[in-house]
Amino acid sequence: MPAVLKAPLIVEFPFTRSLGPVQSAFLTGLRDRVVLGVKTGDGRTLVPPVEYDPVTAGEIRDLVEVAPTGTVTTWAWNHEPRRGQPLSSPFAWVLVRLDGADTALLHALDAPGPDAVHTGMRVRVRWAEDRVGAITDIACFEPYDGDPAEPTGHSGEFEDPVTGIVAAARLDYVYSPGRAQTAYINALSERRNVGERCPSCRKVYVPPRGACPTCGLATSEQVEVGPGGTVTTFCIVNIKAKNLDIEVPYVYGHIALDGAGLALHGRIGGIPYDQVRMGLRVEPVWTEGGRFPDHYRPTGEPDADYETYKELL
Repeated sequence: MPAVLKAPLIVEFPFTRSLGPVQSAFLTGLRDRVVLGVKTGDGRTLVPPVEYDPVTAGEIRDLVEVAPTGTVTTWAWNHEPRRGQPLSSPFAWVLVRLDGADTALLHALDAPGPDAVHTGMRVRVRWAEDRVGAITDIACFEPYDGDPAEPTGHSGEFEDPVTGIVAAARLDYVYSPGRAQTAYINALSERRNVGERCPSCRKVYVPPRGACPTCGLATSEQVEVGPGGTVTTFCIVNIKAKNLDIEVPYVYGHIALDGAGLALHGRIGGIPYDQVRMGLRVEPVWTEGGRFPDHYRPTGEPDADYETYKELL
């Protein structure tokens, strides 16, 4: 049996969100080296601030400044920091109740080792040199043995408030397609499409899944399908994706390869986008060295009759 494939993958995209008045004030305050919380109806001060009282669900808008010094309430040592974390050397994750607050803020503590950290230790904010209105404007916390700092009495009003943020969402992982899809990927490198047939319902799955989701039985019988196929459904893409070297508009469709029991997706080219239609007969187009079809183009055959592919929609 050939070795099962595996590869490191990264999923990354910028997450953009707007800010309400409370979060806007909190992040703008960090930019200006001010820590703001909100005061609830029963007198508690919440830091980081929230827009609705977690007890009464009532809206909260009463901003109040707290001190940049505080007390560690609990902690955990991070012996191997990962990409994008606040510090590159080992540090402690800590919950810090800032002076004047009733709740704790999660951040990093720069300490020489776990023996230097304990619940109840006093710390203060270390501000980042370049601040933009984000939680990273607090570079980290650091040990502090002085008196509690005094708030400046800031009102929470700013001339140039931060109204939105962009955060990079990223997931690093190792993906293994398993036995069935490894065979499928290896066949694609030879410009073949190979699926697997269910021993009960006889449906051919492309790409194969290793088991029939309908019958629950393992699949092992390999079946070569295609190369031609039929467009079952499609959409016209009018928004250009970042880092995708394809001009819009283009067509992305579901294509039922001859002999397959379900449709797979692929880009349809070699034809004006407004002439793509259900039933269009297509074939794969491979690029030099490509491990999968670049796109599918019309074969010139008559369109397939709807009855021949209606079950694959």
